[in-house]
Amino acid sequence: MTAKSKLSLPDWMRNRLSDGQRFLVLCIISGLVCGLVAVAFHLSIHETFSFLWKTASKQSPVVFAIIMLAAPTFAGLLVGLAVRYFAPDAAGSGIPQTKEAYFNKGGMISARSGLWRFVLGTLYVGLGNSLGREGPTIHVSAAFSSRLGRWAFRDPARVQSMLPVGMAAGIAAAFNAPLSALTFVFEELLENFSMKALGGMVVAVVVAAAVSRTILGEDPVIPAKIAEDYQTSLWMLVAIPLGLCAGLLGDFFVRSILGIRGWMREKHILPPWLRPAFGGLSCGILGLTGVYLTASFGNSQHSVFSIGYESLEQAFQNHLYVSIIATLLVLKFIAIVLNYATGGSGGLFAPALFLGGMLGGLIGVGLADLQHLSPWIPSFPEDSKVIGGCVLLGMGAMFASVIRCPFTSLIIIFEMTGNYSLILPLMAGNVIAWQIAKHLQPESIYNALLLQDSVTLRTMPAYRGAQDYGKLPVQAIMAHAPFALKESEKLADALKRLTAEDEIYHAYPVVNEEGKLTGVITRRELFGPNNEMPISERIGEQKLVTVNSHTSIRDAANHMIRTGYQQMPVVAPSQPQKLLGWITLNDIARQQNALEETA
Repeated sequence: MTAKSKLSLPDWMRNRLSDGQRFLVLCIISGLVCGLVAVAFHLSIHETFSFLWKTASKQSPVVFAIIMLAAPTFAGLLVGLAVRYFAPDAAGSGIPQTKEAYFNKGGMISARSGLWRFVLGTLYVGLGNSLGREGPTIHVSAAFSSRLGRWAFRDPARVQSMLPVGMAAGIAAAFNAPLSALTFVFEELLENFSMKALGGMVVAVVVAAAVSRTILGEDPVIPAKIAEDYQTSLWMLVAIPLGLCAGLLGDFFVRSILGIRGWMREKHILPPWLRPAFGGLSCGILGLTGVYLTASFGNSQHSVFSIGYESLEQAFQNHLYVSIIATLLVLKFIAIVLNYATGGSGGLFAPALFLGGMLGGLIGVGLADLQHLSPWIPSFPEDSKVIGGCVLLGMGAMFASVIRCPFTSLIIIFEMTGNYSLILPLMAGNVIAWQIAKHLQPESIYNALLLQDSVTLRTMPAYRGAQDYGKLPVQAIMAHAPFALKESEKLADALKRLTAEDEIYHAYPVVNEEGKLTGVITRRELFGPNNEMPISERIGEQKLVTVNSHTSIRDAANHMIRTGYQQMPVVAPSQPQKLLGWITLNDIARQQNALEETA
């Protein structure tokens, strides 16, 4: 065997192709692979749930109820065990994990985690749980694209650049919306617009979308084509109250997920591996409630289960009673929150669109009824057209409120409808919803989820400008798991330990045997006479001066300046002695300087 024949394919590519040519080839391959993966994921979830629903529907009412309770619960149990023992990155939507990999791990995601995400997402959503497939598709696609990058490139920057390529290709194929895929990657992942990054992503997006359309057809994931244009009319002012409602509901939705997720962790409600099963059981109960209630209204629906795009399409076509819309909105909201907060494997794109569509449908029906009851109101287009328009406006506004990508929320509705005649009310509603949600909670849901998981956002584009930066909580930049000293340690022993472990800082938090924060001691205080005394005697009855993890960076800096301390422990809001991290004025100043340098 000659030396030439021993060359691997990547070596051959390196010898024959320039760096730019290899990147182009990899983008094409990534688009093809991600397109096929997205289509396979779509079909696997759809066919799994279709089989489950058809099988259960043929049984007696009692057996039907047992099956539809057991399936999502069993799926949750499988996800919990797999996440606990095999695939820790497979919980949630996958977008926070993708962001962490890009900024903190050089764009490296293992293909193994992508395979687990594919399998667990199929089981969890396909067996009826109320989450979406688009976020997991992004994670799976990013994992395979990252693997291609490591296979073909030695340059870490090139490996990292393959992750947004896969991310864009995955969402383009998942939604059949290529333009939205590009804007989402720039809004959510990339801090600065780059023509170099755009070129590779466009190639992958085109290939992935072509694969998706070849197999699944030309229609977008939610068939909401508008047959004729909307003429500018007074009814479009409904976008203003709709945007207000979507902003408030979106904020409540995000806070509900974060609150329940954090509460279950803090209070240790159920073992972590069992929580997804609890979420699945809850979804089963809510789903059956939806089936029975909507059947009593004269139209059996099952959209609380799984993704629910079928009911979204029916709402767009004005085929749902207002009672059904309200029922699905409330039950789906609760099911999504519990499924995600308990650690299920699924995304939030589809849920946000579903909730927004139902909210828009309610407001649209109310607007149509108001017109019929009040003759002084100007004549609007036919009810179905007004209600369909409100559904689309609600989808865009809720997406902007929850996902916090306003340009993507605009473009994705255009790509779904193939029509630009709603651009004015859509822009108004989306911006209002986005600004309200942003004002009420500065950090986006994906960044907030990372903060709950103690992942630092220091290297991420977690803010947009100095004003937003100051409003972020200190947990965005604090040092997690700080080096703590025990109050029972002798001063000399503590000094030896921190020297041996190379933990040389100006000050250290002090905790008791139960791990509760009792004070702060400076390194200088560890020296001097009587260094055989325990730390507890040196700090005495010290008054704790802390900040909690939800305190804004601006308020924390002002508090430190007022009290004269350059560093402080960061504690849990509800537990002032639970140490979560450590923040210094240097951390704040360093991050502020970095912001000014990139402005």
